[in-house]
Amino acid sequence: MFPDWQSMTDAQHERWEAVLGTLAAALPPHAAGVIVDGEHADLVADRIAHALRSTGRHCVRLTDQHPLADEDTWRAEGTSTTIALADGPRWRENPPTGRWELAIWLRIPGDHPGSGQANSNSQAKPVSEVVLDLADPSWPIIRRVSGAIAVPEHWYVTETQAFFAVRAATWDTKFGDDLPAYAAAVAEAAPPLGGTALDLGCGTGRALPALRAAVGPTGRVIGLDLTPQMLDAVRSSGRDRDATALLLGDAQRLPFTDASIDAIFAAGLLNHLDNQSAGLRELARVTRLGGQLIVFHPTGRAALAARHGRVLGADEPLAEHVLGAALSNAGWKLDYYDDPVSRFLALATRT
Repeated sequence: MFPDWQSMTDAQHERWEAVLGTLAAALPPHAAGVIVDGEHADLVADRIAHALRSTGRHCVRLTDQHPLADEDTWRAEGTSTTIALADGPRWRENPPTGRWELAIWLRIPGDHPGSGQANSNSQAKPVSEVVLDLADPSWPIIRRVSGAIAVPEHWYVTETQAFFAVRAATWDTKFGDDLPAYAAAVAEAAPPLGGTALDLGCGTGRALPALRAAVGPTGRVIGLDLTPQMLDAVRSSGRDRDATALLLGDAQRLPFTDASIDAIFAAGLLNHLDNQSAGLRELARVTRLGGQLIVFHPTGRAALAARHGRVLGADEPLAEHVLGAALSNAGWKLDYYDDPVSRFLALATRT
């Protein structure tokens, strides 16, 4: 059920206000058409309209309830800076501005980004896209921003932290049986004895004990995560004993000197990067020549997609040919690729 504004907690208010502020900042300063699509589109569009107006931005709401009257309002009141904000199937195919410059897709469990969008051959198809996750409508998360739209540069930091902060305390309860898969992946990759291993996006630290065993007592094991609550969970579990250091940081802006890491373990990380190509280059920057990148997930791609109610596309970021090309362009060589139901493991060498 979509919560009304009065029923939400202060924290939930702040989460919605952060999302609405980011969406408002994404809009161009000139007149533009914005379509909101998916379940609860009318309610979300109303909130975006309110946020825009509270900043002094002129906005005309277009709905399927009164389309002719709404269009008359747009024609009468539209200016060179007015935002036409619409929801509903009628408007999806008939943007009053000639095109939708921004589409906001609302994702719910069992849905996938863009499932409600206009036909790919339609002139109304938007050139930019935002995916807003409403798995919990009281705690929205911006999961993707694509296209040349003017979002704040580090929007993904706040959104990623918001996603994982509320999940950190129960993460091991839900996924604790994955520990043997982590240990097996690290053992198969075999980071160098005495080397420096980085668990990037370490979460609750499930790979830290295995990384410590691999590099031995003279090696260094660093856990880095973007979310403070995840690092708190590492300490609560006692896995911090296997880490030389736990760091709060961004995988796309690593606090390490060039060529200072021997092995990077990245579990479930690449799909959370705002810019995968730039992220892989940053990982290459801090890794010595001949060093390794271990890309892992305890569930295979097809099984994970099915869990989320979707089917894998041929050109998804972790498909072998796509990942291999992305790694090569960033200074890596894909050496090994394994994607059965039970796990995903790709090993690459810094070239």
